[in-house]
Amino acid sequence: MNAGPPVTPVRAEDITRYDAETDVLVVGFGCAGAAAAYEAATAGTDVLVLERAGGPGGSSALSGGELYLGGGTPVQRACGFEDSADEMFAYLRAALGPHTDEEKLRLYCDGSAAHFDWFTDRGLVFEPTLWDAPTWMPTSRDGLMWLGENAWPYNELARPAPRGHRPAVPGFGGREVMAKLVDAARGAGAVSHDNTRATALVTDTEGRVVGVTARRHGRDLTYRARRGVVLTTGGFVDNEEMLRAHAPALLGHGKVSDGLDDGSGIRMAAALGAATRRMGTVEIALTALPALAVRGMLVDAHGRRFVNEDVYPGLYSVAAVLTRPAPYWVIVDEEGYEDVPERERWGVVPRFVAETPAELETELGMPPGALETAVATYNTHAERGEDPYFHKDPRWVRPLRGPFAAIDPRAGFHRGGEPGAAAGTGASGFTLGGLHTTPDGEVLHVSGAPVPGLYAAGRASAGIHGEGYVSGTSLGDGTFFGRRAGRAAAAAPALATA
Repeated sequence: MNAGPPVTPVRAEDITRYDAETDVLVVGFGCAGAAAAYEAATAGTDVLVLERAGGPGGSSALSGGELYLGGGTPVQRACGFEDSADEMFAYLRAALGPHTDEEKLRLYCDGSAAHFDWFTDRGLVFEPTLWDAPTWMPTSRDGLMWLGENAWPYNELARPAPRGHRPAVPGFGGREVMAKLVDAARGAGAVSHDNTRATALVTDTEGRVVGVTARRHGRDLTYRARRGVVLTTGGFVDNEEMLRAHAPALLGHGKVSDGLDDGSGIRMAAALGAATRRMGTVEIALTALPALAVRGMLVDAHGRRFVNEDVYPGLYSVAAVLTRPAPYWVIVDEEGYEDVPERERWGVVPRFVAETPAELETELGMPPGALETAVATYNTHAERGEDPYFHKDPRWVRPLRGPFAAIDPRAGFHRGGEPGAAAGTGASGFTLGGLHTTPDGEVLHVSGAPVPGLYAAGRASAGIHGEGYVSGTSLGDGTFFGRRAGRAAAAAPALATA
């Protein structure tokens, strides 16, 4: 299987005419592309955005809409939390590490409060209220949520403050974020061509990127960019061959994307000799409901607990899928299950129920005594409100009493309340690696020098992440560095009109 159609660069001298010409050409109309287009247009340049789908939004529009922002935003202050760029940096360096891009991360944290204002200036509204419990996504309109900042060991590395900012919509907020960003870009003057798939980069005799070739409705097109091309085409989770080559941990699992994250922008730039970074780094979401896991325990196929369940759920998901034997189970007692309001159970029901851990481990095919020992050990310390092995916050620590339930993440969420058989692996993910860029979005050649005329942002690039992830850092760093890339491209020297 090939990674995709050929992306061989096209020589400008071989193009006899261009179908369109602009100052800044943005490829991809997700959050990073919208931010780049807005800033470039606001800088006074002509901006054209190519979107391969039938309209803007991409994977950003399908996301939860969380924006990881801090440093003392109005929402944080309204909820009674003090925060600073330094505290935010300390948490993210640990949670996104090891090996974060500290230069980019420092810029992101220092500019985070102002970036929040940029979003509100674009029309996003955030309620000044806090969702105060572990979750993948609040069912309310609360504007602030915890994303592991108050869990061990991070609460010992930085003063805890919630930084997950959410637009004032219940459930998924990505569409609201994208609606405001698209309106802003278009209002600033950016024009988009939908159903148009970029196929290759165009370079002049000096190696400068001066445009792209594209295809729309079976017709081949050429676009010229007088100042720069900004690639915001997303990651490569939908490209099986690229996953095999770079991120095989995601093979066989679900995909968090709009189906078009095929790595095309990365491949087009790599065909010019562009460098990549962190291509093997991935984010994984296990459909283990945090509200239930935190009230019980998350165990592997051998009945062993391995994490404090109040941590950011993406971290326990990665820990499970990448380091522990499957399948994974959320073990909770009746009190813990009933303590979660039905609306917040997301349709999750137990797959197995038993009076004792010994009976339950038999149902689950675990080694004899494994789960029984895990529950007994947990309860011994929980009687004193402690969790010495994994340091779960005392708020969530209490002895577990029968009857016990085993919840199977493979069954997923919202499956009509029927236990049923397991479906899939229970895990979905996306890629974090991409093109190596400067903080201003310049794509770097393998030699270390910038590729003239070429910029990238969002999941097509390697952003602030090292080997970890926290919700909101895709939309957050995609828009933050998309803005910088748009401004840099707009400020680049212009070619003469063709």
